[in-house]
Amino acid sequence: MPIVVRIDVELARRKLSVGEFAEQVGISLANVAVLKNGRAKAVRFSTLAAMCEALQCQPGDLLEWISDADEGRPSDG
Repeated sequence: MPIVVRIDVELARRKLSVGEFAEQVGISLANVAVLKNGRAKAVRFSTLAAMCEALQCQPGDLLEWISDADEGRPSDG
């Protein structure tokens, strides 16, 4: 999948648990897992905004586009 979700990176930088993050964003732990594991088909802008607010980051800090040609190669993130 060309879009990679980098929630783990931002959580680690802030030493924030998945449970605390889910509570602050207002989504279930299961939905956080779906996002983290790259199984999400869509993200509402309101959810993305809440994630950015909870992590004090920009959407680009959470989402990265990887071209199909680069898929399988390790990323710099």
